[in-house]
Amino acid sequence: MTGPRAGTKKVASKYFITTAIDYSNGEPHLGHAYEKIGADCVARYRRLRGDDVYFSIGMDEHGQKVAQAADEAGQDPQAWVDRIAAAFEAAWEELAISHDVFIRTTEPRHERAVKELFHRIQQGGYISEGVYSGYYCVGCEAFKVEKDLVDGKCPTHPTREIKWVEEPNYFFEVGRFRQKLLDLYRTQPDFIQPKPKYNEIYNVVDEWTEDQKISVSRSRVPWGIPWPDDDTHVVYVWFEALINYLSVTGFPDAGYETTWPADVHVIGPDIVRFHAAMWPAMLMAADLEVPRRVWSHGWVNTGGARFSKSAGVAVTLRNLIDRHGVDALRYFVLREIPWNADGNFTWERFDTRYTSELADGYGNLVSRVVAMITRYLGGTVPQGAGPTPLDTFGDECIAGYREAMDAHLLHVGAEHAWRLVDRANGFIEERAPWSLAKQGQSAELEETLGALARCIARVTLMAAPFMPAKTQEVWAALGLPGRVETAGWEELERPPTGGRQVEKLPPLFPKEPKGPAS
Repeated sequence: MTGPRAGTKKVASKYFITTAIDYSNGEPHLGHAYEKIGADCVARYRRLRGDDVYFSIGMDEHGQKVAQAADEAGQDPQAWVDRIAAAFEAAWEELAISHDVFIRTTEPRHERAVKELFHRIQQGGYISEGVYSGYYCVGCEAFKVEKDLVDGKCPTHPTREIKWVEEPNYFFEVGRFRQKLLDLYRTQPDFIQPKPKYNEIYNVVDEWTEDQKISVSRSRVPWGIPWPDDDTHVVYVWFEALINYLSVTGFPDAGYETTWPADVHVIGPDIVRFHAAMWPAMLMAADLEVPRRVWSHGWVNTGGARFSKSAGVAVTLRNLIDRHGVDALRYFVLREIPWNADGNFTWERFDTRYTSELADGYGNLVSRVVAMITRYLGGTVPQGAGPTPLDTFGDECIAGYREAMDAHLLHVGAEHAWRLVDRANGFIEERAPWSLAKQGQSAELEETLGALARCIARVTLMAAPFMPAKTQEVWAALGLPGRVETAGWEELERPPTGGRQVEKLPPLFPKEPKGPAS
């Protein structure tokens, strides 16, 4: 467990956040990036609140689909996943994902945790042997029942063939945990969010029978972690992958409990059943604590199709970054696409929000205020009397921001921050600092520019989880010490006073696009 980031004023509690580990069968795309950017925004916000954050991401590197992709590329599976992992790590570095650990399921620490967990489940008497007969989707790496199919196809991977499989497997007697799971859902109604996903999973588990079993091994897939004490089977990739959340805590070594349980698993909507039903049942079977929350974001759609390798969506992450830069992409996807529902990506909306909210909104506000402080006050931020109506409005925006961000409604959090941007630009027009300077009204001028400097510091802190690089530029231009990412919540509620020297910035968000929209 890492300690708090340098400069954090106070540690409220540990906060362990994870994302789904990405499957090693292709290059990173916006669907992957949206989840990582959103989770990173949550992690950065929790650090702003003073929490001791542990943020885990990684790669899911076993299974039939990976073996097939490697074979089609003429590579050994390990060489294949090494290359893919490097591509994902490079993408997350460029997108400023502030994770503390990057787990790969081919690592020895993960294999050790997997074998130990299934050993405990087996010792508890919850594993039996049998033969599985049924449909299997290689795209999902999951068994399907006929009611899950649409026109004989997996709805998530409609271009892939569904295969009938019969093979000896180990089975987890998950039905024995039906009542415990239902009790969990009833007593912790926020365990699965958003609410429609809670209802979906509750109904699924409610339909289980007491003798419900699910396959947790494969006997005809060579690329995987061997079953404990039986090398003729590998652990079924889905159940093996879930255990990465324990692997990164050091499980089963002493001390892993300082990090576990996870405070939130951030996942996509197609894997909620595994995370909100199968995973807590596995943990219950091993007599371990369950995670505190499972959060399902929605799909990112473009042209009516979600971003995924199987859907064939061609827009590349490189094109998206090159259009307006990393921070603009981060801001746009979290502002435009609800964190609790599906949303659409279009180049037109990207350009519109970039111009109106970043270039003409936040960027213009910073430029105008710094220029006026430089021109009228020699570059020194005034102390300024307060509170002004702008300060009071800022208090309201911060309260709304905090409520939204605590609820993981990131798009609403951004909305509250930009309400303050809009109000500040309006405040400039109302107070007309140029007229105050011309008329020699120095007290009123200092009050106005002091309030605007405080406002920009507040907006910058609220925007930092969304745009870490651009907000650092503004933080430095305001003459504020250290890094914006290490500032504490008290600096948001009580922004810094005057006496600092500002520095002019080049345009934060140039209106000429950096790259083409294709």
